Amino acid sequence: WIASQHRAITILEIESELLQKHIAAARASWADKDSPRGNPSPVPKSAKDKVPMDGKKVAADMVEIQRGGGMVDMRTMIRLQQRLQSMTKDELVAALDEIAALELSADSRNMLEQMLIGPLIQKDPEAALTRFSDRLQDPRNGGSWQLANAMQEWARKDPAKASAWFDQQIAAGVFDSKSLDGRNPARNQFEGSLINVLLGTDPAAAARRLAALPENQRGDVLGNYSLQPLKEDDQLAFAKLVRSQLSVNDQARTLAQQASRLAGSDGYEKVTGFMERIGATPAERTACVEQAAESGIPYQKKVTAEDLDAMRGWANSQDPGSADRITGRVLASRGKMKFVDAAALAVKYHEVSGNDDVLAAFLEGESAGQNKEQARALAGKISDDKRRGEILDNLK
Repeated sequence: WIASQHRAITILEIESELLQKHIAAARASWADKDSPRGNPSPVPKSAKDKVPMDGKKVAADMVEIQRGGGMVDMRTMIRLQQRLQSMTKDELVAALDEIAALELSADSRNMLEQMLIGPLIQKDPEAALTRFSDRLQDPRNGGSWQLANAMQEWARKDPAKASAWFDQQIAAGVFDSKSLDGRNPARNQFEGSLINVLLGTDPAAAARRLAALPENQRGDVLGNYSLQPLKEDDQLAFAKLVRSQLSVNDQARTLAQQASRLAGSDGYEKVTGFMERIGATPAERTACVEQAAESGIPYQKKVTAEDLDAMRGWANSQDPGSADRITGRVLASRGKMKFVDAAALAVKYHEVSGNDDVLAAFLEGESAGQNKEQARALAGKISDDKRRGEILDNLK
């Protein structure tokens, strides 16, 4: 479930970036036509100038845009987005009422509502949660994720009221689990959103909420929390919460999830600072370094020797001896690289280090199983007889 949420957020980020690019391109193409200053026509500001939203027309436009891959009439899309952002809470609610009264297909109705719920959350998160309370456990189109975000925004404004509302829903059975293992992903998502806020304002309340959950579900809640990078001021409180409420087996993994969110194109300095602030134990440091090092090189990027050298230098400075193992894992998991190219780098670093960790970790990855003949030839370079034999057995 956590992995699916990572993918959902990644998709949203990509779509947002693409929309911004389309908007910029559209503005450039019709700027001269629409405005002597090279800017699109401004959104009407006075109430009398605002044109009521035609739900049927917008729904039809959105279906057409979706079919066209988002490239149809960007001017219409831009103006619609500007219109939605300029609407008041009451106007958004009225628009939702209008949409509810229209004879639309389920897909068109959902598409329109998804466009409106974001601005409504910004204006009044309580109203959004109340309006869509029947969708608190609806995973379609990111519905529950959006409402969990509304919970977080509401808690920032009034944590006591937001917590009370959430507890009322729990008591009413809204978040009861239908799973044999007793888990409810939607509840864990909402708990994580609330804890996100409470950690910075009332750590004791955050701990009480987490303690009320079965121990085997607490890692899910904090794993969901770790989808968002922690503020530096909250990092130690988060680590204390992890250590006091999670099983020993889950502690290092959960902290490592957070560390991996801090690694990025600007390097690993934020991860180093995180480990220092929380006073990471040796086991926690190993887990954090391993996950952050892998996350620091984007999955879809073709890995270069420069990427690996930078990662290896940092990894060895933080967790001596870990760089070779991590190098092998990175090379084994990068989908954009051909096996032969990844293998060449693995051999290079195997020869540089003089130990078996790079090749062993590389050959234990999924890509080796898909290239067994080449992988078995590489296994012959592993000096340790036992380890070489285990890898060859797995490559039969």
